[in-house]
Amino acid sequence: MEEKLQEYARLLVEIGVNLQPGQNLIIACPVECAHFARLCAKAAYAAGCREVIMRWGDDELSREKYLHAAEDVFDTVPAWSQHFYNDYAQEGAAYLAISASDPENLKGVDSSRIIRSQKSSSEALKPFYRLQMQNAFPWCIASIPIPSWAEKVFPGRADAVERLWNAIFAAVRVNGDGTAVEKWRNHLAMLEQRKEKLNALHFRTLHYTNRLGTDLTIQLPEDHLWAAGNSVTPKGQDFIANMPTEEIFTAPLREGIDGVVYASLPLSHEGNIVDKFWMKVERGRIVEVHAQVGEETLRHAVTVDEGASYFGEVALVPYDSPIRSQNILFYNTLFDENAACHLAFGEAYPECIRGGAEMDKETLKAHGLNDSITHVDFMVGTSDLSIVGTAYDGREIPVFADGNFAL
Repeated sequence: MEEKLQEYARLLVEIGVNLQPGQNLIIACPVECAHFARLCAKAAYAAGCREVIMRWGDDELSREKYLHAAEDVFDTVPAWSQHFYNDYAQEGAAYLAISASDPENLKGVDSSRIIRSQKSSSEALKPFYRLQMQNAFPWCIASIPIPSWAEKVFPGRADAVERLWNAIFAAVRVNGDGTAVEKWRNHLAMLEQRKEKLNALHFRTLHYTNRLGTDLTIQLPEDHLWAAGNSVTPKGQDFIANMPTEEIFTAPLREGIDGVVYASLPLSHEGNIVDKFWMKVERGRIVEVHAQVGEETLRHAVTVDEGASYFGEVALVPYDSPIRSQNILFYNTLFDENAACHLAFGEAYPECIRGGAEMDKETLKAHGLNDSITHVDFMVGTSDLSIVGTAYDGREIPVFADGNFAL
């Protein structure tokens, strides 16, 4: 087990953020995961890190804060926190987030407090989020188990944490023999080939259909670009924003989506579960949302700001992906979004349009990309999903058939 943990830590440092000698590393981590954070710090220093700076979090304290803190707390961000995130982002420090939380930690919390906190953070940390979306610094999000999350994934199992560890190791290609880094390089090469094929086809629209009821047409910006799981900073530093990653993604035209889309998996959002939901979309805007579980959470999510009711990402993931083949619902978007094709409402990634990294927000909007303080992925892929692309010359080309790539 310790060998696997050390290999995973090295993988996140060497491939995830691709830490460079002399670079600072921020590690955001729950206190429950301190042992793994220390392994990541050791791997970082072994790679020549200038300094590892820790940012600790705690599920229980977060819940207590949202339940009992004074009202004005959710409308302000302390100056020290602003400087912490904004200053390190501007200097180009690497950022590693170890994501591990109870999927229902904030169940029963006043959702208006969550939204207000999100809005105030978005405004106060605007430089951090802008630079992150522009890939101006290397960042990576990864996960390890905690008991409350493991119990949700494997209810009633005494070995729930162990089982979740094994599932995560399989998803990130770690088996303790030191080959994970090479496996990831090969995996990224495969994703790169798929990305180049999609860019060469230059689709005008994508049409989604399946038996759940999804019937959605997505128009793409004329100068859109597909991206793979690996990104690169302006200084040429490669990194992987999400680990694991199985997706090829781009941005839709903000007002170019019409139809109905059904979610294929539950969504864990802001400490709440949303399940069995669907949306109606007209000219890019979400005009109706319906859910058997968590409908109020979903309504709040798509109305955080104007851009939250429009889409920012279209991602292709084969149904037979290594994560889906485990037949596990992780209740964690980092994993579940890599088990199936997904969409995201909210902010679009500038890298998904030609020259986007150099554009300001107004220019990005003029090119058809959505702007928002939020970005929420939800899964739409099924075993019978069909996606037909229409090229600018009118050719109709199957992109997905029976849930998998047809190209």
